[in-house]
Amino acid sequence: MRAIAVERGGDEPTVIEVDEPEPADGEALVRTLRVGIDGTDHEVIQSNHGGYPEGEDYQILGHEAVGVVEDANGTELEDGQLVVPTVRRPPGGDAHGSGGEPNEYFERDEPDMAPDGAYVERGIAGAHGYMAEYFTSEPRYLVPVPDAFAATGFLVEPISNSEKAFDLAAASRSTFEWTPDSGIVLGNGPLGLLTLAMLEDGGFERTYCLGRRDRPDPTIDVIEELGATYVDSRETPVDELPAAHEQMDFVYEATGYAPHAVETIDALAPNGVGVLLGIPGDWEFEIDGGRLHREFVLENKALLGSVNSHVPHFEAAVDTLAGFPEWFTDEIVTHVFEPEDVDRAFETGDDRIKVVVEFDEL
Repeated sequence: MRAIAVERGGDEPTVIEVDEPEPADGEALVRTLRVGIDGTDHEVIQSNHGGYPEGEDYQILGHEAVGVVEDANGTELEDGQLVVPTVRRPPGGDAHGSGGEPNEYFERDEPDMAPDGAYVERGIAGAHGYMAEYFTSEPRYLVPVPDAFAATGFLVEPISNSEKAFDLAAASRSTFEWTPDSGIVLGNGPLGLLTLAMLEDGGFERTYCLGRRDRPDPTIDVIEELGATYVDSRETPVDELPAAHEQMDFVYEATGYAPHAVETIDALAPNGVGVLLGIPGDWEFEIDGGRLHREFVLENKALLGSVNSHVPHFEAAVDTLAGFPEWFTDEIVTHVFEPEDVDRAFETGDDRIKVVVEFDEL
């Protein structure tokens, strides 16, 4: 079967031919429909994130997928059922993430809270991904979605990461009545725009999105069509948001730009919370640690990190995606390619928002 992979020592994705996986007992075979491309895929290709499956000369890419159950193989699933796979699996299994030995995090059904080394991630770290014609999985890692999601179901995975981040933010404010009115998303990539749409749908009265693009630009068009305010970080740095606009009750960081983590503290309103999802490289810079410490304490601010998600977040993401207006998903999914167009699919450009590889016609 066809798969899109990066080979050891390589720095470009290619189409390769591999054997179709056979489901083990307790696993289903899934026929892939669509797989989204995101920044993590580019980091994996450049060997800046993740790692190859043990003993393999290549890594099949892709962690945002939607597919159809081709062979339920005696599981509780049904042939023809539309599903979205989660990402993390127990370590110690085969190259497809099967057969690993569950540790305490998987036994508690909390794999998204496992530390590095206590999991593998399909398409990212230690296991093959979903950018192939077929993949296998245990049903507990497959989330059923409506048939109407054949074209958009791959968006469930990135939305699920924001669902988890929102849950963590709310939990950090659970000791008092927290009713955020203002919120900003740092980053106007696909994840940022999806999260902004969630803020718009979540009762925030004033929303903002920060980026570094000039008009005309399709992401700015989406931001403003959602009813949010675009903030150009070249004109208004994050720590100057209160002076230029207002203090933010909620800040969602999705850029991986390390200074944003500490600048977020200045941007927050009293009792506000910031969530960090971007992953920067090493970056040393000077900060006034004492002043920021006082901000935390005297203004009851919170700053936390969030990575990955699990089944409850995927299930919440299904409802969220179903509630998005049709124009929104139409505008953010800008490019759809066949596997043979892999070179074009992994290009970058300002005219692109969300790029998809389509393995089977919908």
